[in-house]
Amino acid sequence: MLRTRMRMLALSAVLIATSASCFSDMGPTGISTPEVPKTSQSLSLPILSTATNLVGTLFRCTPQPFAADTEVVGPAGGVITMGKHKLVIPAGALSSPVRIIGSAPVDKVVSVQFQPEGLQFNPNHLPQLTLDYSACPIVPVLLPKRIAYTDSKLNILSYLLSVDNLLTRRVSGQVHHFSRYAIAW
Repeated sequence: MLRTRMRMLALSAVLIATSASCFSDMGPTGISTPEVPKTSQSLSLPILSTATNLVGTLFRCTPQPFAADTEVVGPAGGVITMGKHKLVIPAGALSSPVRIIGSAPVDKVVSVQFQPEGLQFNPNHLPQLTLDYSACPIVPVLLPKRIAYTDSKLNILSYLLSVDNLLTRRVSGQVHHFSRYAIAW
């Protein structure tokens, strides 16, 4: 009984500390950029970004089939669905129609890429990106996950303020611009 309580207390402390670190280092753009501890588990992929010296671990999973979606989205908003991943663009995010291409490549890292790259959104109406990790191993699932903004080689550049739903095995965050995004922990 005491051993179980001690384990729960230790796990709670780790989760609280990790969660608190997600909100403590907001950069000038409002994008969270805290460092993530590097792990050496067989299920992790250490990534070091030379652009900002962030160390993080991208979440490794069973590769899923390629998925893509192309939609013309305008001021009324829209949805881009790439397999189990989704980008919801609210009304007012764009001032004129734009052809948007979203793709989820076949890879051991859960990631999506959007075009046109660099597309900016109205900061008062940011799109919500939701990435699914249901094909990922159970063991690290209890660790908090977040969406990482990466370069084309999957080097972590920064993190989105993210919400991890352990029940649905999905993590969500608001996207400020288009590029490539992946799940990190």
